[in-house]
Amino acid sequence: MIDEATQWRRFAALLPPADAAGFMDCWDIGEQEAGLDQLVAGLLKHRVPICETVRAEIAVAAEVWGMRTALAADLGRCLGDHQGDDRLRLIEHADTVPSSGSSVATDSALADLLIVRWIACTRCGRVLARAHNQEPWGDLSYLARHYALLTPGQNTSTVLFAPDSAWDALAELRMSCLQP
Repeated sequence: MIDEATQWRRFAALLPPADAAGFMDCWDIGEQEAGLDQLVAGLLKHRVPICETVRAEIAVAAEVWGMRTALAADLGRCLGDHQGDDRLRLIEHADTVPSSGSSVATDSALADLLIVRWIACTRCGRVLARAHNQEPWGDLSYLARHYALLTPGQNTSTVLFAPDSAWDALAELRMSCLQP
């Protein structure tokens, strides 16, 4: 289980002190959406390099607080730090084409959903994906219906997580890797 308050403090440590204080103020007053916007803007403004694992963690925080689509492009523009922990890697891009749920799992819960591969473990190849409804106008639903942990070459052992379990799904992706 990932403690979100601890995660928030880790994000704050990436920023210069004044920006970090403003970011933490957002947490304290319940304005997480504004805080995430400040975080990504601060990383860009101060050209703070972040490792791919931190980029993935920020993407999960943005997902949890409904800011994924608003922050995705700017998060992708943040400088990379290739000397940090790159065990996790954000793999979704603007041109990502979703897969049908039935093509990635035999679980009937995914059958009518569209799957977007989102975060990969660079060690074991497992992927955390979001499962969405397709809206009548063709777009994906704003919120994920499930999170799914996919294993390369297998479609029967997909692990599903509830819509409010993005952090749990990320923790499972980390813990499930068979390599030390």
